[in-house]
Amino acid sequence: MSDTNGMSEASGTDRGVLVTGASRGIGRAVAEAFARNGDRVAVHYGSRRADAEQTRDALAGSGHTLVGGELGDPESAERIAREAESALGGIDVLVNNAGIMRAHPVADSTYAQWRTAWESTLGVNLFAAANLSYLVARGLIERDAPGWIVNIGSRGAFRGEPDSPAYGASKAALHALGQSLAVSLAPHRISVTSVAPGFVATEMLADRYGGADSAGTERIKAQSPFGRIAEPAEIAAAVTYLASPEARWSSGAVLDVNGASYLRT
Repeated sequence: MSDTNGMSEASGTDRGVLVTGASRGIGRAVAEAFARNGDRVAVHYGSRRADAEQTRDALAGSGHTLVGGELGDPESAERIAREAESALGGIDVLVNNAGIMRAHPVADSTYAQWRTAWESTLGVNLFAAANLSYLVARGLIERDAPGWIVNIGSRGAFRGEPDSPAYGASKAALHALGQSLAVSLAPHRISVTSVAPGFVATEMLADRYGGADSAGTERIKAQSPFGRIAEPAEIAAAVTYLASPEARWSSGAVLDVNGASYLRT
């Protein structure tokens, strides 16, 4: 496949892929999907090394690696990018999946709690993604190689997060960042897209709402006309498509993956 400049595209297999926050949940499913496609994956983790090792060891194929560190620290983020780049022989695909969500409703939070929630949430959800996007894009430009950046945003960017406003704001900003980068990086054959999931059946969701059979989880299921919650593999399928040569013309898109639980115009 070739782009509009007549230059060859990567085939979509045997690429170097960095997935942040890949120790479990959506990140693990994304890493698994790329590995099944024949790509080599750098599995990033923050503190859950054992879970990340499980992710790496279960991946199909070979050439996978672990990279650990706190993404909210710019110097640590740079080290993570460099280690992944070295281990993979270059990063062709970046998936900005790592994210945090902390409750801080205005009526129930102190000013100190409010500030801490905003600083930590934006540090990981937005600033880390921006820094890694810069580092990976510069590496691609220096190699004169096509590439893909896919951001894991959220439905909450559009419908709001009243108990976690920093999370909703960070995801809206992440979508906007992706669209800005899509325009600036297109001349370098780098595609930038985002997915906006609703609720997904992960360990985090079960911990937050009391398990698969709880009343809270049943209310979440009722939000979608399908009457269920998304599986991580369904989000991963959207990510791997957006990171394929066939999706190049979708650069700049924000793809809703929420089971028709929220429709925007």
